[in-house]
Amino acid sequence: MNWLGWALLSAFFAALTAIFAKVGVEGVNSNLATAIRTSVILVFTWGIAYFTSGKSDWSAIGSRTWFFLVASGLATGLSWLCYFRALQLGDVTKVAPIDKLSVALAIILALVFLGERLKTQEAIGASLIVLGALVMVIK
Repeated sequence: MNWLGWALLSAFFAALTAIFAKVGVEGVNSNLATAIRTSVILVFTWGIAYFTSGKSDWSAIGSRTWFFLVASGLATGLSWLCYFRALQLGDVTKVAPIDKLSVALAIILALVFLGERLKTQEAIGASLIVLGALVMVIK
């Protein structure tokens, strides 16, 4: 399967995440709900890594890679804590579109920090994401 297939599966599972999380966070501290979810992810992903990684995979991980993977994990954790709290306080139809502004923000950060180039169609697409999110949340 190519990148598009994996990305579509990611979007599908992220959509299920929002629905399941909204129901699961009812009547529970949002931080506790995030911790439960994260624990499941921890066991699940370590199981997959264990069965699909070899010893050479572990030895190939350098300190720079460790640093950025840990930083990414911390950013993910903060994102999830905020997301669960937002779901507890608001409707999925409002929270999910705002959460997906991360796409436009990631594009901007990739331009600034990674030196990536932006094509006109990508700039238009990012602008439409922002516009779509605004249209969905403005009363």
